[in-house]
Amino acid sequence: MKLSFVFATAISSFFVSATTAFGFSGEAHALTFSGISNATWGEPTPGSIDTNPLYTGVGSNTFTWGDPNVCPIPNIPSGCTITGSNKLTFNGNSFSTDIKSAFKIGDLTYFNGTVVQGTSVEFVPFNLNVSFSPSVGINQVFDFNLRLVNTPNVATSPENNADLVFIDTNLSNRSFTFEGNKYTLELTGFNPDVRQLSIKGLEGAITRTAIYAKIKIIPEPATVVGISLVGIYLISRKKLLDKKF
Repeated sequence: MKLSFVFATAISSFFVSATTAFGFSGEAHALTFSGISNATWGEPTPGSIDTNPLYTGVGSNTFTWGDPNVCPIPNIPSGCTITGSNKLTFNGNSFSTDIKSAFKIGDLTYFNGTVVQGTSVEFVPFNLNVSFSPSVGINQVFDFNLRLVNTPNVATSPENNADLVFIDTNLSNRSFTFEGNKYTLELTGFNPDVRQLSIKGLEGAITRTAIYAKIKIIPEPATVVGISLVGIYLISRKKLLDKKF
């Protein structure tokens, strides 16, 4: 049996199945997902230098970390500066979106306090609960992580002393199934137009921002394999034509 005939048969089969798959995909892309969001914070992970981590708010929508009692002169209360712990507060919202469009999943408020070194944490789980509208009928928690970068405040510039909050791109438990199609919910960052995965907070200041997300359909394995077959066929076809000429 000729190689070209084998691939031609495979490609023919692919186009039959792909037509069906892309038909379902087209219907999926026309869907509008709507619902409401909220979130809670999970048990944090201290960093290697956080020998005495202090935190509150696990299981709620407000998370604090770090000892806010900064005393440069030991045992002298007047030498203490109390600004408050670092704090993250998430407030969910209602949403309505189509496939692949960025939409606001909620608002994040970040207060950068001055805290004792070694009392902070490095990662905190962000457990996003999404209740889709009754037409979808899905209520699901999507697990994400935020990375917290706490500077030691030894620089002279306020910008260099600023702390950072990152959306961790190593995400998990982001998929759900609706009407036979599988989807993912991905956090795209703090800007709907560009991939901005971090925010900066100046010392003692409050930063308010939104978190954006996208819902994407996961292609069927048969479709992915079929596209690969097309590539293999075209390469093989080119080689056969090159040999003839």
